Amino acid sequence: MYLRVSTDEQDLTRQESIVAGARAAGFYIAAVYREKASGARPDRPELLRMVADLQPGEVVVAEKIDRISRLPLPEAELLVETIRGRGARLAVPGIVDLSDLVADSAGVARIVLEAVQDMLLRVALQTARDDYETRRERQREGIDIAKRAGRYTGRKPDLAHHRRIVGLREAGMSIAKTAELAGCSIAHVKRVTALHRARTAAVAPTS
Repeated sequence: MYLRVSTDEQDLTRQESIVAGARAAGFYIAAVYREKASGARPDRPELLRMVADLQPGEVVVAEKIDRISRLPLPEAELLVETIRGRGARLAVPGIVDLSDLVADSAGVARIVLEAVQDMLLRVALQTARDDYETRRERQREGIDIAKRAGRYTGRKPDLAHHRRIVGLREAGMSIAKTAELAGCSIAHVKRVTALHRARTAAVAPTS
């Protein structure tokens, strides 16, 4: 299973329910790959590791198609073909999955069902990319408007999340354990910890 969010500040809690649901239904989960990176990046380490680990007959499960890819359509299709080339298939809730029907069909019916499945996947991949482009354009427009009005101050940090990280570190948790419990990357824990130490040192009384 592949779980992904775009930033360190987001967490994977909602997507974890897919893992629990599959296990509760009796399915064997070979591995869970968790990633905090933009779906528009083709070089996501956990995605590449998952593809390399795939074995024939396995199924890649994701919450939505945009968890797998927000890449331009040719690159997204190449990714899907790479997964298929490993002998695996892709299953995404919300997109009609005709794989079982295809397996039970033959001749013209099989060709038609495979074509329909490919068409649905292509539409979903393109929609994911279009949604990504639309969001980026709206963000740019919003920032431009805020700048012209003198209201743009940049992205605000999640102070509650920062306090949780600092609290875990001060309680003696390791960087890796803090990242796991706070649902963020090790790099993010290091940044927040360094910032906290710098601020503490700045306000500490001098002798």
